[in-house]
Amino acid sequence: MTQPIRPTRLISWFIAARKEFERFPEGAQDACFRALTIAAEGHNKPDIAKPLHGFGSGVFEIALPFRGDAFRVVYTVQIAEEIWVVHAFQKKSAHGIKTPQREIDLIRERLKRLKEALP
Repeated sequence: MTQPIRPTRLISWFIAARKEFERFPEGAQDACFRALTIAAEGHNKPDIAKPLHGFGSGVFEIALPFRGDAFRVVYTVQIAEEIWVVHAFQKKSAHGIKTPQREIDLIRERLKRLKEALP
């Protein structure tokens, strides 16, 4: 039996997140965009994405090690019909794998704004 074809979801961006993402090296952008495309096509969660704890279900973080640096893209799949990228940043924390608090606060604020703005 064949599986029904799911339509590919749009990928929408906070403007600031898109600008941050565009500062990533080209190879890091390509890898992260491939992961977003997998999510948009409705396949399983991309291998480099994991749930971002503390935000409820449907918020994911793409965690990409790239040439000795660490890049992160945070997106949500449950607020609207499309996938929303709410933040992108290069992780520079010396505190291991934990996401820095200032980044968590920014993600929380953007998710709040998104929920208020969308029906």
